[in-house]
Amino acid sequence: MPIRFTSLPRSPLALAALALALPASAATLQVGPGKPYATPCRAFAAAADGDLIEITGNTTYSGDVCAITRNRLTIRGVNGRPKIDAAGRNALGKGTWVVQGSDIVIENVEMFGAKVPDQNGAALRLEGTNFTLRSAFLHDNENGILSGVNTASNIIIEYSEFGHNGYGTGYTHNLYIGKAGSLTFRYNYSHDAHVGHNLKSRALVNLIAYNRFSSTAPGQTDSTAAGKPSYEIDLPNAGTSYLIGNVIHQPASHNNPALVAYGEEGASNPGHELYVVNNTFLNDDSARGTFVMVGSGVSKKVLLQNNIFGGTGSVTNQVGAVEKTNYRSLAPGFVDRANWDLRPTANPLVVNAGTAPGYAPSGVGLKPGAVYRHRASGVTRPVVGAIDIGAYESNL
Repeated sequence: MPIRFTSLPRSPLALAALALALPASAATLQVGPGKPYATPCRAFAAAADGDLIEITGNTTYSGDVCAITRNRLTIRGVNGRPKIDAAGRNALGKGTWVVQGSDIVIENVEMFGAKVPDQNGAALRLEGTNFTLRSAFLHDNENGILSGVNTASNIIIEYSEFGHNGYGTGYTHNLYIGKAGSLTFRYNYSHDAHVGHNLKSRALVNLIAYNRFSSTAPGQTDSTAAGKPSYEIDLPNAGTSYLIGNVIHQPASHNNPALVAYGEEGASNPGHELYVVNNTFLNDDSARGTFVMVGSGVSKKVLLQNNIFGGTGSVTNQVGAVEKTNYRSLAPGFVDRANWDLRPTANPLVVNAGTAPGYAPSGVGLKPGAVYRHRASGVTRPVVGAIDIGAYESNL
């Protein structure tokens, strides 16, 4: 039976990273004003493997930096989102929370201010095996998330926002995932990286679906200050990768004209399969751009199917890339482009004009089952008749 890559159920490639059920003896440690633990780090130090830590929200915890050494912890903001401000401090010279334990789940936290002497500090530095982040907001750190080499680790990041992370050298990013076993990145909003990339991943397998990658205009402020990113998505060592149902927007002010880069640092990962299906690409640079840049070491032809490519630039630099039922236009028609309502307007070249993408040889279904909903959420994609081209259906 082929594996279906659909909307709301978890990706099969991420099953190994699912949080284990709390054992019957697990304790709940409560953090906040008037609670048994004044700060999250005090609760982390007191916790046993498998415990639940509840952090009172609408409260700022300044300078609360530490390593998380226990395994199978669930760390959750409750009654609002707690704010974790590094406030000039760091743990182990690496960042705010250094996650050394395995099978850690962090939910509903806001983290900012991570800085270290070598300019590579992270709000979350991942050193254990398997990690899940959901419903979080990481901003104004030198890195939002930074992980190292661990091919046994499966990382899930969902329903979260990343903005204006990066020191400004181009070597720090909203997210920098090292050589992990897999990355599942879905229903997220990653924007305004400060010179670096909105997402960089060296994982062996990448499932990147139903996200929005974009940035605001210089001088404007959204949930963070405007950034000037490089790539929207960078997969520098290739890897078996699926880009499905994303909004991928390059602002007019940026540091690299390519929107997606694949294998440009050397395609050293074993998989060289890239599937780019039902995305909406928008390039606001009126002079240059490459929507999907492929490194010369990539041995297989990428699949580009059912995508909207809007704005100036070439679709790809790879000769012989497989292109199926894409729509190319300097100014595609959307219901309300200025306010990010990217449902297509009536156009027979877009509406009901897509083709069935089928399945990858791995068994992963390539047909999108959801759409991104702002901010950092998603809903089921209501396909009626043939699928529309792009990240949204006209009848949504």
